[in-house]
Amino acid sequence: MTEHWHQRRSGGPSNRPGDLRTPWQRDRARVLHSAAFRRLQSKTQIMNVGENDFYRTRLTHSLEAAQIGASLINQLQHVSSAAHAELLPDLNLMETLCLAHDIGHPPFGHGGEAALHFKMLSSGGFEGNGQTFRIVGKLEAYHPEHGMDLTRRSLLGLLKYPVLMPELTAPDHLTKPGSLAKWKPAKALFACDADLLDWVLQPLNDSDRELFQQIDTLSQAPWQKSKYKALDASLMELADDIAYGVHDLEDAVVTGTLSESQWHAHVDSVIDALPSGLAELMQKLGQQLFGREHHQRKNAIGALVNIFVTAVRLEEVLPQAQEPLIRFNATLPTDEAFLLKSLKDVVFEHVINEPSIQQLRYRSQNMLLDLFTALHTEPLRLLPRNTRERWQKAQHEQGQAAADRILCDYVAGMTDDYAERMYRNLFVV
Repeated sequence: MTEHWHQRRSGGPSNRPGDLRTPWQRDRARVLHSAAFRRLQSKTQIMNVGENDFYRTRLTHSLEAAQIGASLINQLQHVSSAAHAELLPDLNLMETLCLAHDIGHPPFGHGGEAALHFKMLSSGGFEGNGQTFRIVGKLEAYHPEHGMDLTRRSLLGLLKYPVLMPELTAPDHLTKPGSLAKWKPAKALFACDADLLDWVLQPLNDSDRELFQQIDTLSQAPWQKSKYKALDASLMELADDIAYGVHDLEDAVVTGTLSESQWHAHVDSVIDALPSGLAELMQKLGQQLFGREHHQRKNAIGALVNIFVTAVRLEEVLPQAQEPLIRFNATLPTDEAFLLKSLKDVVFEHVINEPSIQQLRYRSQNMLLDLFTALHTEPLRLLPRNTRERWQKAQHEQGQAAADRILCDYVAGMTDDYAERMYRNLFVV
C-alpha cells in the first residue's frame, strides 16, 4: 500500500516517540476515545432511546457493525487471491470505520436529519454521513484544525458518498417542513468541507477521480445519488447493512413490534424466489426466529449473519480505474443481496414505518425544528459560551452561512436526552 494513504492532514509524525502502534491502531483509538463516539450511547437507532432497555442504540449498533466488519475481512482473507487479500483493510482499520460510521447522525435518527436539513437549506444543507466526515476531519478536539486527524485511508473509507451537496434552494414561505419525504437530503458532503475532500482524493489521478465521483441525477428528493465508493467504504456499508437487516430485526421480534404473521406476509414470497437450499434454510430460521426458546432466536440471528458473511466477495466495480482501492468493492451475489434487502425492507415497513414509531419521530422532528429556530433567533442568549464564541467568529469572518454551520454542528452533536432536556428548558412551562 502506497505511503500517501498512511498520511495525516496535519503532516505531523505518524507516531509519538516510542509508540509502536500502526496508523490504523491510532485511528481506532482516536475514534473510540472521542466525545462523538460516546454520545452514540444516547442516540436513537430505530426505537427511541429509553423506551426499552433491550433496544439497540447507535452505540451498540456500531459495535455490532464492527464485529461483522471483522468477520467480513476474515472471510475475504481466506477466499480471495493473495493479490486481492493484500488490498483488504486490516482489522483495526475496519473497526475504525465501523465504529465511526454513525457519529455524525443527529438526535432522533433520520427524523432529526430531515429537520436539520430543512433548517440548513439556505446554508448548505445537512446529512448524517457528511457530518461524520466533518467531525472526524475538522471538529473533534484532537487537533486544532483537523479534527481526529485520521489517516487518509480512514477518511476515504468513511466516504460513503464522495461527492458534494447539490445547490439547494430554501423556501421563503415555510417554517415547518411538512412531510419528511420532501426534505430528504442528498447523500453528500457539505460544500464547506470541499477542501478536506480534495485532500483525501489527492492521490487519485484526474481520470480516476472523475470516474469515482460520478452521480445519478434524480427527479425528486434527494436529487442525486453517487455511484461509487472505495473498497473499505463498501465493506463498512455492508457490515452496517447486515447489522441493520439482522440485528435490528431481532429488536423487532423480541419486543413484539414484528409478529410472526407479519413476517410470513412479507418474507414468504421472498423465500419462494430463492434457490432451494437457501429457501429451506430461511424457512427453518424463520421458525427459530419466533420460537419460544431464546437460544433458538439467537441461533437464527447468528445463522442469518453467517449467510451474508460467507457469501461476500471482491468485485471489480470500476475496471478502468488505476487505484485498486476504488477499483474493487465488497459485494454479495444476487440472491444474498436480494435477501438482505428484503430483511431491511421488513424492518422498514414493520418497525420504522409503524405508526407509533412515526408519531415519536414526528414529535422529535418538531422539537428539533423549534430548538434550531430558538438558537438561530437568539444565539447570543442561548448558545453555550464556547459555541457562541465560535459562532461569532464564523459570522464575522465568513458570513451567516458559516455561522449557521456552527449552530448546526452544535445541534447535530446533541444526544436525544440532551435535546429533550433543552427543549423542555426553553418551551415547557
